[in-house]
Amino acid sequence: MGAGAMAMPGLPAFAREIDPLEALQEGIDVKLKKQLADVALNAARAKGATYADIRIGRYLRQTVAARDNRVLGVSNSESFGVGIRVIANGCWGFAATNKVTKDDIAKAAEKAVAVAKANARISGAPVQLAPQKGYGEVSWKTPIVTNAFEVPIKDKLDLILAVNAAALAGGASFVNSNIGAINEQKYFASTDGSYIDQDVHRISPGFNVTKTDRTAGVFVNRGALSMPMGMGYEYLDARPSDKVQSVITLYKNRYDIMEDVKNAVKDLDQKMKAKSVEPGKYDLVLDPSHLWLTIHESVGHPTELDRVLGYEANYAGTSFLTLDKWQSKKFNFGNNLVNFVADKTQPGSLGAVGYDDEGVKCGKWDLIKDGILVNYQAIRDQAHIIGLNASQGCCYADDWSSVQFQRMPNVSLQPGKTKLGVNEMIKNVEKGIYIIGDGSYSIDQQRYNFQFSGQNFYEIRNGQIVGMIKDMAYQANTREFWNSVAAICDESDYRLGGSFSDGKGQPGQSSSVSHGSSTTRVNGVNVINTARKIG
Repeated sequence: MGAGAMAMPGLPAFAREIDPLEALQEGIDVKLKKQLADVALNAARAKGATYADIRIGRYLRQTVAARDNRVLGVSNSESFGVGIRVIANGCWGFAATNKVTKDDIAKAAEKAVAVAKANARISGAPVQLAPQKGYGEVSWKTPIVTNAFEVPIKDKLDLILAVNAAALAGGASFVNSNIGAINEQKYFASTDGSYIDQDVHRISPGFNVTKTDRTAGVFVNRGALSMPMGMGYEYLDARPSDKVQSVITLYKNRYDIMEDVKNAVKDLDQKMKAKSVEPGKYDLVLDPSHLWLTIHESVGHPTELDRVLGYEANYAGTSFLTLDKWQSKKFNFGNNLVNFVADKTQPGSLGAVGYDDEGVKCGKWDLIKDGILVNYQAIRDQAHIIGLNASQGCCYADDWSSVQFQRMPNVSLQPGKTKLGVNEMIKNVEKGIYIIGDGSYSIDQQRYNFQFSGQNFYEIRNGQIVGMIKDMAYQANTREFWNSVAAICDESDYRLGGSFSDGKGQPGQSSSVSHGSSTTRVNGVNVINTARKIG
């Protein structure tokens, strides 16, 4: 609340006096946002900008956490301010302020133009923006049922303390649980003629349970199988109303955290007794709760065009999917079962918005089609590089004070076209491992050679699950892995996973993104034993 309150004393300069507490609780009227936006756009043009956009942002973040039988912490943060981006003399300039008055916004716009003109003295080729029509005054909101920020903190703490109590009663030695929520209230306007008001909601519940054997000096743990979602608190509603149920049916997702923690404790008993994996080649059956992370690292990141062009090289690496591979129109990223789609509109996903942070209406497009690399992820000033006449709408900033840049949309593996369930898939495996949940991972700077682990591992022998195993990770390279896909379950098994906090850029920014898939079988993957050898 402190960050937001500091921004509010200037509010009376809008048009009418606004009570600061009212503004914090209710936000700012859209008509006043439009007035402020026009001040910025006009000031930028008056100083010589050929293009300008403004983002008026209010960002709410909340986390409640508990360890064992006590509250670990409650965190509420609110950030409110304005970011202005311009092009002048063919170069970008950016400035931001938390003093939200007409005078201060005009000064920030003028500063952004001054920055652009200074950059132009040392810059190379001028910025080439893909054409973008103005949408006039439009709005979009995450279709939530219950705003997580309106649910009393006590109710959330009661829930996670009940989760912890269930874990301890079941035999866990330690347990941590938490619920995180994000609300982004974003207003975008540009000299293209768009005035876009958006209200974006995301939620992320989770826990981690641990069981120790002090005599043997070993411990095992299991994390929640929940996934962060672009939903409201209805995601956690244990007894949904009819209205909530209709949303759940649409998203095919609801998370019963109590049921999950009870199962987690049972899994710990199995893990403690599980045998260590024998290294070798296995056919892997990968649940969506696991596969999302492999997709994120080996597909999502290497198809980011800025990474392909080397813009991320200093911080988080480049990409093996260089432009010549795309230009050949025949690069086999995977076999013909493999189809990846980028989608900024998928209901319930973390990346779902109506418009991106440079005013582009969001949509979906193919990245990998029948195994072939066919496209990347691009924004307005990158589109011309790959021959596009429009942005793909994947520009994002994590705060009003951050400049927007290319961020990953939802990237998902498309379901199989033939009816196939998990049990049928397992029946066709002679020597394999069924992996549920995500774990540790490592991938190289070009997103090519990797290693992934998980939560639960089940040995498959002659079409039957014969028991739990442990101490395993699999290794492959991206192209080898996706060319070894043998089967994908149908749409009825399709589920979303995702990251609530994906880092990129310098200065670093964080975004949320989902990755969907159905259970997938990958043949002949190298499995290693990760057990720690002592002595």
